[in-house]
Amino acid sequence: MEEQSFITGLIPHRPPFLWLDRVVERQAGYLVAEKTIPQDLPLFDGHYPGRPILPGVLLCEAVFQAGALLIACGLQKEDQAAGVPVLARIQGASFKREVGPGAVIRIRVDLIERLGPAWFLKGKVSSRDRVAMRVKFSCTLKP
Repeated sequence: MEEQSFITGLIPHRPPFLWLDRVVERQAGYLVAEKTIPQDLPLFDGHYPGRPILPGVLLCEAVFQAGALLIACGLQKEDQAAGVPVLARIQGASFKREVGPGAVIRIRVDLIERLGPAWFLKGKVSSRDRVAMRVKFSCTLKP
C-alpha cells in the first residue's frame, strides 16, 4: 500500500530508527504495517551473540511508531499543524516469542479511545502469524 516516503511524510522518525517499512492496511480506527528485520543489524552482535534476538523495546517502538502514524493519518483531516504524536504512557506490555534477524514483523495498532488531546491505543507485533508481543499505550501531541 504505502511505502517509507508516505511514513516519513507523517512521523518524524528516520533510518536507522524507523521501524516501519510499509503500511499494508489502513482504516479510520486501525493501521497495519510491516518491517523486515535486517540480518546484519549491528545490535545483533551484542544482543545474545550466537542466538540473536531483537530487543523487546524495539518491538514496542515499532508499535509506538505505527500508533503515531495512525494518529497522524487522522490529523490530516483535522489539523496537520497541531503537532506530532509523542508517547505519553506504556501499559501492560507482554512478550510471547522472540523475533530474530530476517523476520518480517506485522504491526497492528488499534485506536481504543480519544479523549481530547490524548489517544489510547493497543498494539501487537506478529511474526509468521504468531503474536510476539502486545502493549497498550497512549499518545498526545507535541507542538
